[in-house]
Amino acid sequence: MKKRLLLYATSFFCGMSVMAVELSISRLLAPYFGTSQIIWTVIIGLIMISLSIGNVIGGISADKHNSMNRLYTIIWAAAIWIAVIPFIGKYIIVGVMGVLALFFPSNLLISGSALSCLILFSIPMIGLGMVSPYLVKLGVNDIENTGKTAGKIYAMNTIGSIIGTFLPTFVTIPYIGTHKTFLIFSLVLNFICLTYFVFVKSKIIRASGTTIIVFAILLLPVSNSYAFWTECVVEDESLYNYLQVTEDKDSVYLSTNVAFGVQSIYKKDNKLSGLYYDYALMAPQFIRNFDSENKLDLLILGNGTGTYAKQSKMYYPNINTDAVEIDSKIVDLSKKYFSLREDEANIYETDGRTFLSDKKCGLYDVIMIDAYHDITVPFHMATKEFFTEVSQHLKPEGVIILNINMKSTGDNPINQYLSQTVKSVMEKVYTCNLNNSTNVLLFASNDNNMQSSFEQNIKKLASDNPLSEVSKYVQANIKEVTEAKLIFTDDLAPVDVLGQSLLNEIVKDELKNFKDMVDFEHKGFDGIFELLN
Repeated sequence: MKKRLLLYATSFFCGMSVMAVELSISRLLAPYFGTSQIIWTVIIGLIMISLSIGNVIGGISADKHNSMNRLYTIIWAAAIWIAVIPFIGKYIIVGVMGVLALFFPSNLLISGSALSCLILFSIPMIGLGMVSPYLVKLGVNDIENTGKTAGKIYAMNTIGSIIGTFLPTFVTIPYIGTHKTFLIFSLVLNFICLTYFVFVKSKIIRASGTTIIVFAILLLPVSNSYAFWTECVVEDESLYNYLQVTEDKDSVYLSTNVAFGVQSIYKKDNKLSGLYYDYALMAPQFIRNFDSENKLDLLILGNGTGTYAKQSKMYYPNINTDAVEIDSKIVDLSKKYFSLREDEANIYETDGRTFLSDKKCGLYDVIMIDAYHDITVPFHMATKEFFTEVSQHLKPEGVIILNINMKSTGDNPINQYLSQTVKSVMEKVYTCNLNNSTNVLLFASNDNNMQSSFEQNIKKLASDNPLSEVSKYVQANIKEVTEAKLIFTDDLAPVDVLGQSLLNEIVKDELKNFKDMVDFEHKGFDGIFELLN
């Protein structure tokens, strides 16, 4: 009876640990590769492959050895490997990215995440995949009860997997972090192995030693930053994002999910940021007969830490802003580190599209959509149906502004789809590429005279107004979108696939520029040596 209970418990806790490790993998990769559906596909696919290989090897090994001692040694080894991952994972991922970027730049997102997963997680997942066939072999005492025993073992594994899905997502990752989540489930596996070794009075000292070490590390306040190349004011994880706050003498920055990008910025001197937010301030100028003293109603979908809300209040004093942000931890950061005040934004913690369906959502002069980051585009906020909902909350001459953080030197399918999808709903659509930036801004309205209104309004800006130079840039660089053939819908919106293709082109462009620079410097040194000789 004790043996059978131990086998069921082993199945339960191994199933739990597999799912917990899978979810933790996604968070470990997020700061470097993002959180798109493509990354999830890579993770799930490789884990399923690893588990399948483990099932086959486990079945062969179980038939050959039929040894509980061998099984728990395999689980013990997997537990130790999982405990090591948080301490070496980030260095391996950065190393993989560096090697692939230099020698194999094509499909960096897929190849980088796949290779990182193979190096870090394939071995322990193969080990845990060996568990179920071993347990079935060890648990079957007679042929007549084979199906019953196997069913119970797989049921316990499934129940463990269910708990292992919810526990990391809602408890361990948001409250104690990804690194300690790995350690917790390593500890769980160590403990189940220790129970067995105590039961058979074998390897007790070694199993006890690893269990105590993992437990001690779990309790220690060990700093294990993802972004080990920089000093963070805050590094945290929420239900939705990896969060990083950094600071210099002039500004405070927020990065989410990609450790090298900036999603929000707070300028300590309250001047313009120098980023796309400045140009987005032009949206009200497209409203007919607008004046900076006019009362304005603004809605921001994807508020972040409130950069756009703060700047809008600064340059349009009579503005009233409703700001939607799904991540409550980002809302907390906006108040603590980015000085977002209550008079600058009424914050609603919910999904942007859900807010539009709420009775609280009224009509607005400007609706800012800033929910896209690189290829992490929430498809439900990129479709014709979504923009139709947005347009229904615009005042008659209101303006939509869309920030698209994805620009390359070649064809840009995702930008074409987004702009043409908006065009399928709105009368007038204009895009503005920003120099020295990956951002493209889109302005749209049902007022056919929005461009002439803009030109009339910016004439009223005083020459010493910082927005004056910004307005000149936008005036010189906006281009009208006239086609509406490429359209995302709720049924078909392959944003991840298109984004991945575009990201590959961006990586190639950046690497080409880097290599050209290196070649130029090398030739320059050669020329100097020739002159000296």
